[in-house]
Amino acid sequence: MVSIKKILVIRLSSIGDIVLTTPLLRHLNKACPEAQIDYCTKSTFVSLLASNPRLTSIYTTELLPSGNYDLVVDLQNNFRSRAIVQSLQAGRIVQYSKENWKKWLLVHFKLDLNGKYRSVVDRYLHALKKVGISGDRQGCELYPSSQEKAVAAPFFEGGGNTIALCFGAKHFTKRFPPKQFATLISHLLDKKPLQLLLLGGTEDAPYATEILNTLPNRIRSMVINLAGRNTIMESAAILERCDAVLSNDTGLMHIASAFGKKLFVLFGSSSASFGFLPYHTQYDLFEVKGLSCRPCSHIGRDRCPKGHFRCMNDHSPALIAEQILDYLK
Repeated sequence: MVSIKKILVIRLSSIGDIVLTTPLLRHLNKACPEAQIDYCTKSTFVSLLASNPRLTSIYTTELLPSGNYDLVVDLQNNFRSRAIVQSLQAGRIVQYSKENWKKWLLVHFKLDLNGKYRSVVDRYLHALKKVGISGDRQGCELYPSSQEKAVAAPFFEGGGNTIALCFGAKHFTKRFPPKQFATLISHLLDKKPLQLLLLGGTEDAPYATEILNTLPNRIRSMVINLAGRNTIMESAAILERCDAVLSNDTGLMHIASAFGKKLFVLFGSSSASFGFLPYHTQYDLFEVKGLSCRPCSHIGRDRCPKGHFRCMNDHSPALIAEQILDYLK
């Protein structure tokens, strides 16, 4: 392999996608321990990488990298990332193949040409084989700071089991309905005293309020609403301490996977064939099989195009709760 002293990795968005690039950073660091590894992303997501010991510098779309790089790894592979690459003097350029045509066939004609499940992480790593760098069997990595861990600590002083509920998602068809979440919470707390933490961003706060307002008064006090109260990495520090995580297909799911958490994952319009299951951590996947309309999108929709939303409404809150309780035993 040609000597590589300076590397740039580009992934502009979003939370889960950036977390899923962290195994690649580890492999680059192991293969080229003396190399400078820089990263370019949107400023919104810098905190996910700020404490990563494998990185030298982090650039943003407002403050772009410049100059010479021996290797540029473009994991975004869109118009904007290619423009960044073209502005550099790159000795070698590696691009991740999105295979969007396969996604299109699966969504529109339900033709799954992906074959055996292959994580997007492994597809990222496949691109590195072109420069002689191979992977390992470890998972994702995140590094909350001591200050972020201090924010998380008070929620774990009482002992007992704590479950994080990552109830949000950017798109409607990836969100388990709040009333269903409330029913699931009731099943859990009627059987076992638990501390439940609702985790999400400010955009998820209305759904948290709806969940809480639907709960019976007797158990509402056992659920702590943290939606919109914490930064991404403070939420990561909280997830690091939880006993298990129940999550929609969202960025917090991948953050939890970076700490090896046991995950209970709810899929609606999502499909495992797209490659975004939790990476190298234990998980139970709940999905409604046999629906001819699923998946209806590879990223999610703002409404159910059929109107029935069976891919989420047909989940059984009681069954999901029972599996979580069995795990805690």
